[in-house]
Amino acid sequence: MHILLVEDDDRVAAALRPALHRHGMTTTRLSVGRGAVDHLADVDVVLLDLGLPDIDGVDVCRAIREVSEVPIIVVSARGEVDDRILGLHSGADDYLVKPYDIGELVARVHTVYRRSRVGPSATADVVQVADVSVDLQRHTVTVGGEPVSLTRKEFQVLAMLASSGGAVCTRNRIVAEVWGRTWAGANRTLDVHVATLRTKLGRADLVQTVRGVGYRLGLPGAEDG
Repeated sequence: MHILLVEDDDRVAAALRPALHRHGMTTTRLSVGRGAVDHLADVDVVLLDLGLPDIDGVDVCRAIREVSEVPIIVVSARGEVDDRILGLHSGADDYLVKPYDIGELVARVHTVYRRSRVGPSATADVVQVADVSVDLQRHTVTVGGEPVSLTRKEFQVLAMLASSGGAVCTRNRIVAEVWGRTWAGANRTLDVHVATLRTKLGRADLVQTVRGVGYRLGLPGAEDG
């Protein structure tokens, strides 16, 4: 995923870019707002500060929205309700007030990106893999027609994998989006949930491990990394 970071504060950018890179994202950083619309090619999400030195970020948001539907998350120190309303009315998809938790930011990035890729008639509400059925709207799972009881976190992990169409979901992304934060034992917690999922589903090869990266949903019988 490629992020366009429009942020004039060098210290904020210097701290944020490595954090995003650790979560598997690449970044292009602009310190001014003018010309941002010329850097939208191959951009998946825009992180936009409002307090820019040359032009108000709200105007940048409007300019981007006039030419592109790329998801925009305003990341600003302006935390008043009126500021948030103005940002959203100007075309932003989300608004996060500084200071923020990096885990929450990453989760919101993935959320707006996923929404942008799912059109009105896009991904089905039910994902079917062999005899395993995952109903993303009703939050239910059946195996061979029989219901399987999952905890909320277990279902969220499975739903994320099911919604990714076989693509790999990194550990960092799963933890950030499902738990909304990261901590020292996060990977172990995720591993335990995946192990429990495999046991409950009775399909050990459905949730496949991609060594050193994360997990993906695969067809039963496919090689498990």
